[in-house]
Amino acid sequence: MQTRRKPILIPALALGTLAFLYIPLMAVASFSVNNSRFGLTWHGFTWKWYLELFRNEQILEAVGNTLFLGLVSTVIATVVGTALAIGMSRFPWSKKTSAFFEFNLYMPVITPEIVFAGALVIAFASLRYFSSAFEPGMLNMIIGHVTFQVAFVALVVRSRLAAFNNEIEEASHDLYASSWYTLRKVILPMLTPGIVSGAMLAFTLSLDDFIISFFTAGPTSVTLPLYIYAEVHRGITPKIHALSTVGLLVTIILVIASQKISNSFNEKERDDA
Repeated sequence: MQTRRKPILIPALALGTLAFLYIPLMAVASFSVNNSRFGLTWHGFTWKWYLELFRNEQILEAVGNTLFLGLVSTVIATVVGTALAIGMSRFPWSKKTSAFFEFNLYMPVITPEIVFAGALVIAFASLRYFSSAFEPGMLNMIIGHVTFQVAFVALVVRSRLAAFNNEIEEASHDLYASSWYTLRKVILPMLTPGIVSGAMLAFTLSLDDFIISFFTAGPTSVTLPLYIYAEVHRGITPKIHALSTVGLLVTIILVIASQKISNSFNEKERDDA
């Protein structure tokens, strides 16, 4: 019996794609432990570039701004995005109103970020006529990040709502539970995996964002992406490679943690079922 030969093109294409994505990242990581300050020549292994990161006050300040911006904007976006997803799915909107909400929900996702950032600049310039609080700085950055994070959180939570068993919610109402009690004790616990995944996605997007941060930042609110951009103009050094590698590791940890949390909730649901 003649065996069918598996096509070689598909695995070769997959391996080539992975190599295209990860070889540059591995190169950056290798340069971050190279004892050579300039050039591509290997001069030995060293951790000194990582140690310099913790001695640089500008980098530490940028790290603090990045974490503060990411945490505050993520909390706000998670609350607003979850409420938006529940409101769109549970309230009996008309077809036209639902279509209007759907359109506006996807707009921040599909709109080019440079256009979105330009619109924020115009909006904040208009708001400065009424209050000086909207000068470029951390407040503007938080608002700017929340405006695009909300859409991603809402989409993730809505995907969880689509798989939600409405019979459990109906049983809660049949047992004379109020809508507020059902929301707290039934809906939100069932949505927890989606809420956590949406929050971690929003936090990751905030950490990596450059364009909106660039258009809304002030002189005292420099984040890591802005700092790296400024340093690259002066020349790429191993210190920048080390900083980029740390950022990559943090992103990988967040993705793994998100998957672990989602899998643990799914296993718990299967055990309860």
